[in-house]
Amino acid sequence: MYTSTHWLIAFLYHRFMIAPLLVFATLSTAIAAELQLGPAEPFSYQGLVDHANQLAAKPYQSPMRPSPEIVERIDYEEWGKIRFDTDYALGKKDPGIYPLTFFHLGMFFQKAVQMHLVGDGKARRVQYTSRYFSMPKDSPARKLADNSGFAGFRLQESRSRPDWRTQDWIAFLGASYFRAIGALNQYGLSARGVAVDSAEPTPEEFPDFTDFYIENTANESGPVFVYALLDGPSLTGAYRFALSRRQGVVIEVDASLFVRKDIKRLGLAPLTSMYWFSESQKNRLEDWRPEVHDSDGLAIWTGRGERIWRPLINPPTPVTSSFSDENPKGFGLLQRDRNFENYLDGVNYERRPSVWVEPLEDWGPGSVQLVELPTDDEIHDNITAYWRPAAPITAGNAYRLRYRLHWLADEPYPAAVARCVATRVGRGGQPGKPRPKGVYKFAVEFAGAALDPLWGDSVKASPVINTSQGTITNAFIEPIPGTKRWRAIFDLTPATPDVTELRLFIQGNGAALTETWLYQFRQRD
Repeated sequence: MYTSTHWLIAFLYHRFMIAPLLVFATLSTAIAAELQLGPAEPFSYQGLVDHANQLAAKPYQSPMRPSPEIVERIDYEEWGKIRFDTDYALGKKDPGIYPLTFFHLGMFFQKAVQMHLVGDGKARRVQYTSRYFSMPKDSPARKLADNSGFAGFRLQESRSRPDWRTQDWIAFLGASYFRAIGALNQYGLSARGVAVDSAEPTPEEFPDFTDFYIENTANESGPVFVYALLDGPSLTGAYRFALSRRQGVVIEVDASLFVRKDIKRLGLAPLTSMYWFSESQKNRLEDWRPEVHDSDGLAIWTGRGERIWRPLINPPTPVTSSFSDENPKGFGLLQRDRNFENYLDGVNYERRPSVWVEPLEDWGPGSVQLVELPTDDEIHDNITAYWRPAAPITAGNAYRLRYRLHWLADEPYPAAVARCVATRVGRGGQPGKPRPKGVYKFAVEFAGAALDPLWGDSVKASPVINTSQGTITNAFIEPIPGTKRWRAIFDLTPATPDVTELRLFIQGNGAALTETWLYQFRQRD
């Protein structure tokens, strides 16, 4: 599903926020530094859409890889020493806008990406030169020719902030990946333009954003528009991103996709994250920390209005789960656990953003699909969630997709029902008595105002539990001492060693008081 390169990209962002690159050069120049720009050419988003459509009718050509013998020598250590000189940042002189800075090519980012600045219906290409970057005198990057291109870009915080040179809020780097900070000012999971054949037995395809056209804004309230050309063996696309820096980051996406050849599995609005272990799943002596994950669950708001929470797992083999729906109201990979004591790690897992996908039009029939890969370390992105249309994806088809991405601390539209806040699994049976073999106890915790009536006598509540196999016994709900939370407890006795699919919610007076908890359970030794 992922190559080692994509794992490393994820690791650099998720654990260290590409720390070597966050310490920018702050050199002052006697003469104002300016970007070198090519001639102005007409530009419009519709023109980019038309170009993508025409490109789909031609054979695929991989993006240029300039001077591979040089770029391959720019390994992680050398790449970390190359720092963009923010005196060249576009917008550095204009208060209230977001300065634009660039990533350098390197061993793990070898494909040249062309950058263009847009204004007044014209686009001018930014011409690469090593002068934009501070680097050691013996850096192999010094031998790279001018106009070689860049690896990606990012937007710094508003020029009105004194720390804008060292703080960025969104970055596009690697294939069609992009990342933004959430309301807690921390990078974490990623989004992509599109996912092609994820979870198929054949290698996954990673189309590239080959060209960016950036139209900055003159004030902090207005969005920055980024237009991108996507190209890959199976499809092309044109994207318009409206980037808004708010409490977190909100991105409105307008995409037009054109299919070159049949695609077995097309993932739209894909999100990519990391889950290693948590309170529900941890092997003894696996790691000293209590939990390690960028996201702990998949949330879905179905077209019928049901709220679903599926805790993530780290399976022994790759697993794809499909949640059939029509016209979903939204879905997202969330980080609900915000307690530092549950991580005890200085890389701020408790502050990782949640990302919610909000369709801005009807998407028709299809499914939210969740792909979970096994991992034994936090350096691997092993989780993907996306929307898969029900109709076959065939050559010559075209698709238009509009949606909004919310990079926040939580989902933007809280449910009226209580939500799941923890899943705990252990041996079944009763304390003080011999524990029966092959029986497992679940304690699923919920929190929210919808449970407040349970403290009185007006609501008679009970857990509603379904299992794909085996039997459920000893099911009840109880308050958790010292909190306002409630938990549903039950024992599962699987009938076979097969995977067990579980479904649970708390019902009171005939109505759901909580979201629906789904879980995929495997027996353990």
